[in-house]
Amino acid sequence: MALAIMCSGGDAPGMNPAIKKFVDYVYEKGDIPYFVYNGLEGLIDGKISKALHKDVAGILHRGGAIIRSSRSKRFYEYKYRKQAYENLKKHDIHGLVVLGGDGSFRAMDLLSDEFPLNFVGIPTTIDNDIYGTDTCLGVDTALNVIRDALDKIRDTASTFSRAFVVEVMGRECGYLAVVSAITSGAEVCIIPEVDFNMPVAQEHLIREIENGRSYILSVVAEGTKKTKRIAEWLENDIGMETRVTVLGHIQRGGSPTVFDRMLAFEFTIRAVDHLFVSKGSNKVVVFKDGEYDMREIDEIVNNNYELDPELLGMLNRLD
Repeated sequence: MALAIMCSGGDAPGMNPAIKKFVDYVYEKGDIPYFVYNGLEGLIDGKISKALHKDVAGILHRGGAIIRSSRSKRFYEYKYRKQAYENLKKHDIHGLVVLGGDGSFRAMDLLSDEFPLNFVGIPTTIDNDIYGTDTCLGVDTALNVIRDALDKIRDTASTFSRAFVVEVMGRECGYLAVVSAITSGAEVCIIPEVDFNMPVAQEHLIREIENGRSYILSVVAEGTKKTKRIAEWLENDIGMETRVTVLGHIQRGGSPTVFDRMLAFEFTIRAVDHLFVSKGSNKVVVFKDGEYDMREIDEIVNNNYELDPELLGMLNRLD
């Protein structure tokens, strides 16, 4: 049985370690690994080729994904899904490992409902917004990128007695913002999941400034769309010279941390093992309460991820 691996949606650190482990492990099991290049678009266009050991030599430390990724509107038309399946069938590929997020898993679940294809999803998104897993591949590296940036920004903020507003990624999920705010000691954290009590925070900050506070660090999740508003508030109402830093896509790149490399290995081994023993049962590999597990795809895509209340309780919120 031939197996293939594909990346879908946004990139995340740890994809390359997962790709390398996939190739090495499938060969170790005595079967043939294939790459699907360019994600769902490549699946439709038949960008599929046999993977060799030399293709994955020396990629563990690299960010991004050597097989690239994409999103695809075409995939939601039946004729293109049929074309995608026929492309897999040409190479006798019956199992697919998919590095992606919720949207990617929904797409593959749809494909496998229509055609005899078995797949396992590996939760891969720095947003960490996949139901059923405590962490996703790439999250730890992204948090360390943010931590490094916030530590350096605090140096400047304290030196010049300024307020800094730092926007981090996270769409509708504030996980990156919350953990970064906690671990950097940020005075303000704005996330989609919790309303920010601006009047109470303003009173608190002004009192601290009167007692000697000389700078403020604010972390804002991009999904709130409040970065500009918070900067104006700090400048005009709190009365502190303010600068804005949007970290952007540097959070998606960089050499994966040791944790993300190990997570990639563990996720991939379990995904491949499942594909070898199971037919017609689509799963997602998760890491929950310190243990690895396999969850049904329906459970993952039909439930919404929620931030851990204990994590929110650790946040030094000014409200």
